Amino acid sequence: MKKTTRREFFKTTFRAGAGIAVASVASPVVSWGKETESATLPAILGGSRSHAGGWPAWPVWKSPEFDGKLLEVMRSGVWSRAHNTDAFEARWAEMLGAKRCLSVVNGTNSLITALAQAGIGVGDEVITTPYTFVATVQAILMNGAIPVFADVDRETFQIDPVQIERKITKRTKAILPVHILGIPADMDRIMDIARRHGLIVIEDACQAHLASYGGKPVGTIGFAGCFSFQNSKNLPIGEGGAIVSDDDDFMDRCFSYHNLGFPYGSRAGSLSGAFMVGGKVRFSEYQAAIGLLELQDLERASALRWENGQYLTSKIAGIPGITPARLYPKTTRAVYHLFPFRYDKEQFCGMPRALFLRALEAEGVPCSSGYTPLQTQPFIRAAFESKLYRKVYPKSLLKYDAYLLKNSCPESDALCDEEAVWLTQNMLLAGHREMDEIAAAIEKVYSNAGRIMDASKKGEI
Repeated sequence: MKKTTRREFFKTTFRAGAGIAVASVASPVVSWGKETESATLPAILGGSRSHAGGWPAWPVWKSPEFDGKLLEVMRSGVWSRAHNTDAFEARWAEMLGAKRCLSVVNGTNSLITALAQAGIGVGDEVITTPYTFVATVQAILMNGAIPVFADVDRETFQIDPVQIERKITKRTKAILPVHILGIPADMDRIMDIARRHGLIVIEDACQAHLASYGGKPVGTIGFAGCFSFQNSKNLPIGEGGAIVSDDDDFMDRCFSYHNLGFPYGSRAGSLSGAFMVGGKVRFSEYQAAIGLLELQDLERASALRWENGQYLTSKIAGIPGITPARLYPKTTRAVYHLFPFRYDKEQFCGMPRALFLRALEAEGVPCSSGYTPLQTQPFIRAAFESKLYRKVYPKSLLKYDAYLLKNSCPESDALCDEEAVWLTQNMLLAGHREMDEIAAAIEKVYSNAGRIMDASKKGEI
């Protein structure tokens, strides 16, 4: 007798069964047709919620345990960078296995600083992903370079190395891969491309604290790595960022750049006054104090997100129309700053993604559609029309319509416009029961897709 897969079971049972729910070990809400109407009816249609409680709060401040250290810093009156900042940088470098760390005011400025001191500037092209937060691309433009978009692999949500190689020109200076959503990019192939073409790799690991690839933390595989400690991040400080690298000269220059161009390290003592153009993006002592306290739980929380992310993937992978992100084989830990999956409305009776999100929200499962297409946003055109770009680049490179055509990213657009669904990282700090409830919520929406669509067409929801 042919074994029926879970996906095939869903298709035959839910489509033909007029509301019969799935028999699943993982789903506490549903069992073989013995539920009350409230239990089987989707919450969006008036049924009970799959998850009735709350989700872990974020960020986490342990009071009064943490209060004393922060008050000590505040009462000291030493608020600009000093020994707490030094201690935070040393601890973050140690946790990553990096030689050096420099903290800055936010993740955006970590990218701006790293690109600038890697020699990226006017006339250069930097290849990056279209599926990322706007700061990745803003950092390229702030250095006067041109962002070039390599499309993603939709199965992984990550930049596609095949597309990277196709975008290399004589102007290409660097690759800026993003470990988006806390999932490692395909770094072996990216580093191989960089070596063969003589390119710098700077990793945007702003969402990927303690994620690892081939047993090595992301951010330490390329020439340099950048991190963000914004409030939603897995290491929250409110605002903050860091650069890590094993290159002493580069890190000395980054320090000088972040401190008004004053000499540091190898240049200290041999120069007087500022020797380079720089900004003032120094970390503060109270940021560092918060960071040192939050670091205490990062390893435990990262391991829990990884474990729950794998568990949730196993529970929803068989639901038709739901495809969790595929990890590259050398991924040794994804930290799921956001847990993504792809949604196929055709498997849900044509239910638009927006309605699917509403139905999940009603079940007590917060979710979102994620990013909008980045490469078409007007800030890029604004940069191209600025005095700097018009003065230093030939008109042929700044023809915006031609730029859009060359940087078309249909795979990323499909994620943004039609398929992507995100769950936030704090949800993965709950337990297996809550992961089961997420799966049950999706299953309930799937099993009642036709009813939900009918109610929507009638204007009842």
